[in-house]
Amino acid sequence: MGDLLKSSIFFSDQHLCHADILPPCEVRARIEVAILNFLKHLYSTDPAISDLPLISRKVSNSRVSRGLLTESSRIFLSHSFCTKSLMNENTASSFIRVWKVMEMCYQILVQEKKVTQRELFYKLLCDSPKYFTSQSQVNRSIQDLVALIRCSRYSLGIVASSRGAVAGRLLLQEPQQEVFDCSTCGSSGYSISGDLSLLENLVMKSDARYIIVVEKHAIFQRLAEDRAFNQIPCILITAKGYPDIGTRFLLHRMSREFPGMPILGLVDWNPAGLAILCTFKFGSIAMGLEAYRYACNVKWLGLRKDDIEELIPEDSLIPLKPRDHQIGKSLASSEILQDNYKEELAAMIQTGYRAEIEALYFHGFDFLAMYIGKKIVQANYI
Repeated sequence: MGDLLKSSIFFSDQHLCHADILPPCEVRARIEVAILNFLKHLYSTDPAISDLPLISRKVSNSRVSRGLLTESSRIFLSHSFCTKSLMNENTASSFIRVWKVMEMCYQILVQEKKVTQRELFYKLLCDSPKYFTSQSQVNRSIQDLVALIRCSRYSLGIVASSRGAVAGRLLLQEPQQEVFDCSTCGSSGYSISGDLSLLENLVMKSDARYIIVVEKHAIFQRLAEDRAFNQIPCILITAKGYPDIGTRFLLHRMSREFPGMPILGLVDWNPAGLAILCTFKFGSIAMGLEAYRYACNVKWLGLRKDDIEELIPEDSLIPLKPRDHQIGKSLASSEILQDNYKEELAAMIQTGYRAEIEALYFHGFDFLAMYIGKKIVQANYI
C-alpha cells in the first residue's frame, strides 16, 4: 500500500512540497523570521547555532502526482528533510553560503531589483571569494534558500537568463507596447524574456492548432525560415537545448491560454532528447521545490523508433556516448516514464545508437516540415 500511495493517483498533494510565488514584502518577512529564529537560539539560556532544515532534493524524495481525470503527471518533492550545520565540516561552507545568498537576496528585494544567477555569482565572488568560487556553488545555494524559505527563485529577485525563442502563428503584446507578430521575425524568432512577470502579463492571440516544442535551435531556425507554420498551423518554441525557466514558463502560459491546443515535442532520438522532453512534460528534480510548477502535457511527436527504422539511413546513426548511457540509466530508474516511453528508451540502449533530427535531411531540406505534417495528420504521437 505504501508504494501505491507513493506513486499513484491516491497520493494526495497535501504531502507534497512546493515553492510559493510571493510579493517582495512577504519574502523579506520570511527572511526576517529565519534570522530572528537563528538569533533566538543563539542568545537563549542554552546558546546554540541552529541547523538549516532543508527539503531534500534527492531523487529518493521525489514523488509522482498523476491526475484523476487528466493524462498529466508531475514531479514533486515530499516532506523529507536534510540539514546543513555549521558544526559539521562537510556542510559548514554550504551553511555559510546559504546565509550569504539570503543576505544578498534581501538587499535585492529592498532595492526592488532583479538579477540573474550569473550576476549574483559575480557579486558574491567579489564580496565573499572565500566561499564562492564557481557558479554551481551559487546555484546550489539558491536552491537551498528556496528549500528553506519555501518561495520561488523569482520571488527572491532572481530571474532566468534569456535563451529561448518562439515563432509562428502567435501575436504577443507586452504591457504598454505594440503587438508583435511572431510570424514575421524570421529564423531568429521572438526572444523569450527571463522576466516571469513580463511573460505572465503578455497578451496572447493565436489561430494555431498546435504548439511544437523543438529541442534544437538549428531545427527551430529551419522550420521558422521555411515558414512551416503556414503549412502546419502551429506555434514553434525552443529552449535551444535543456529547458530554461523562461521557456518552460511561456509554454505553460500558452497551455493555459490555449487549453485545447495539443503540445508536441520534436527531439533527437537519444536519452538526452528524451530527458529534455520529460522536463517539459513532468518537471525536473533539479528545480527543487519548483520542480513541478511549469509542467505541460507534451506529446512525443518524434524522433521515435519507427522513424529510425523507416526514415533514417544506417550511416546516419551515431554510437551512444557514455553520457547517453548515464542519462538512460537515470531515466530507466525513474517511475515517471510511461510504458511506451520506456520501450523507446530500451530500444535506444539496445541498439547502442542515437539519431539526430538533422538525419531527416537525407530526404531533402524540405522534408522536415512534411514529416511533421504527416505525423500530425496521422495523430502519430505518444
